[in-house]
Amino acid sequence: MPAVGGRTLDQGRSLPQLCFQDGIMDRLRARDARFQEGAYLFVLAALEFCQARLSERRHISGRELAEACRDLAMEHFGVMARLVLEHWGIRVSADIGDVVFTMVDEGLLISQPTDTRDEFAGVFEFDQAFEREYPWSVVQIG
Repeated sequence: MPAVGGRTLDQGRSLPQLCFQDGIMDRLRARDARFQEGAYLFVLAALEFCQARLSERRHISGRELAEACRDLAMEHFGVMARLVLEHWGIRVSADIGDVVFTMVDEGLLISQPTDTRDEFAGVFEFDQAFEREYPWSVVQIG
């Protein structure tokens, strides 16, 4: 299981510092080598970020988790969000589902029988979420 330390996400200042115990990342890479360790740790952080926004803990749908990943990336990485996620191997919202189900297959997360990878597909488009709809601040000069 991942070890968690650092500040909580609700402080809005930093992501918690997560790390996997020895051997876990090797097993994840053996299942799906497309994603770097940061992708797995970020999805776990986004899961906690999503739970923190709820009034009580409950099962999170694929759509909710994908949206939480988008929101957390925007909040934490700002204009660099797309670049950071792509660096880790996450290029479309469906990739988030692949990360999740790789961790499910390794016993790091638990899914419901109705959960599918398809829930993550097409939740948002990267160019739209991280570029066209980015909340750019406009500074008036003069």
